[in-house]
Amino acid sequence: MTAQLDVLTTGYADDRVASTVVLIRDGDAVIVVDPGMVKSRALILEPLDHLGVRPEGVTDVVFSHHHPDHTLNAALFPAARFHDHWAVYRDDEWTDRAADGAALGPSVRLMTTPGHTAEDITTLVETPGGLVACTHLWWSVDGPQLDPLATDQQLLERSRADVLALAPALVIPGHGSPFKPSELGHPPQ
Repeated sequence: MTAQLDVLTTGYADDRVASTVVLIRDGDAVIVVDPGMVKSRALILEPLDHLGVRPEGVTDVVFSHHHPDHTLNAALFPAARFHDHWAVYRDDEWTDRAADGAALGPSVRLMTTPGHTAEDITTLVETPGGLVACTHLWWSVDGPQLDPLATDQQLLERSRADVLALAPALVIPGHGSPFKPSELGHPPQ
C-alpha cells in the first residue's frame, strides 16, 4: 500500500516566513502536515479544493513542532485529530501517546527527530516514488546547515543521520521545496 502526497504550498524563510504544507491521502486518512503561516489561507485551501479535498474531510493534522509558523492555520480543519510529539488532540480530548512509530494510515508513520526543538517529529510516507520524509531537520536544501534556532545541534545532526539512514527518495523540508538527499552536501553556513 502506498500513499499519495501533494505539496500544497512551498514555504520559505527570509524577510518573511511560511511553512511548507503537505497533503497526504492514505486509505481513509486525509492528512495535512504543518498548516502554519502562509501569505494567504487561500494558498492552503485552493490547492486542497483543486485536489477534491474539503477542509472538513481532513482527518489528521501533524505538527512537526510547535512553532507558530507550522501550526497557525490548524483551525482550518475542524474535524481533524491533531498529532504532535506526545499526544493526539481532538475537540476537548487529549490522548497521551509517544509519536515514534505511530501509524496515521497504512503507509504513514511518525518518527521522533529532535534537534530543531526537543519535540520535533518527522512524518514518513511510503509513496509510489519511494519513502518521503516531511521534516524540519532541514529548512531547505540550501540550509542553513547549522540551525540558528536549534535547541541541540548535535542531536539535530543525529536525527538527520537517522532519517537519511532510511534512504528516503525525497525530503520535504520545513521551509522549502522537496529535494533528493543526494542534493545535500553544501558546506556548513
